Amino acid sequence: MKSLHGILPMALPLLALLIATVAVAQNFGRGRRIVQNDPPRTEFIAARWHFGTNGYIGHMGWSHNYPNSDRNLNEFLKRGTRLNVEEASYRIVELGSDEVFEYPFAYVSEPGEMELTEQEVVNLREFIGRGGFVLVDDFDGPEQWEQMRSQVARAFPGSAFVPMGVDQHVFQQHFRLEDLQGMSDYVPGGSIIYYGLFDDAGRLVILAGLNNDLANFWDWYGQARAPLEPAADAFRLGTNAVLYSMTH
Repeated sequence: MKSLHGILPMALPLLALLIATVAVAQNFGRGRRIVQNDPPRTEFIAARWHFGTNGYIGHMGWSHNYPNSDRNLNEFLKRGTRLNVEEASYRIVELGSDEVFEYPFAYVSEPGEMELTEQEVVNLREFIGRGGFVLVDDFDGPEQWEQMRSQVARAFPGSAFVPMGVDQHVFQQHFRLEDLQGMSDYVPGGSIIYYGLFDDAGRLVILAGLNNDLANFWDWYGQARAPLEPAADAFRLGTNAVLYSMTH
């Protein structure tokens, strides 16, 4: 049998590697490996917000479908528009940090788990005030809706989300969407309802899709798991939201 002195020199480097790997994972994902991305300097970079949570989905809802959904949407943007964007034009951004103001388009996943810190509330209000736009995705049912609404109301007391029809400009920005229910047979929650929060000037600042999950379609399309027609609608809607955010 080898002595302990002989084993330790070999074991210590492996132990250090394991500790480093877990540390990277816990930086964002509470034990799941979530790797930060260093995006190229393109015209558009999608910021996926990491925000305070109540643990309803294990503190991980913000990262659902990352990074494949982010990459696939960017690839669609690159091919379907004249936007200067690359597949790797995405980044995880802490809502409570000053970095949030560097990227005017933000994507929020699973807001039914949202429990914002005071600084995150301040940053959300200032982000919108500076002209930012937020696409809120992947939540369903009245409880998750109320959780998201209550958290946004902390930043914008007195403001209200309003239901939006397919004729709204954001849904016709680049691709003309004919129906917002094309994805409803493939997501839980029943009928899809899009709500908008508008600023005092009438600009749409938050677009929230209740009972929908755009990122599933963006992600699963690359794995041949998503039906073509609803996936195409999901990419078109995401593209419209991005281009709306950059022109309004």
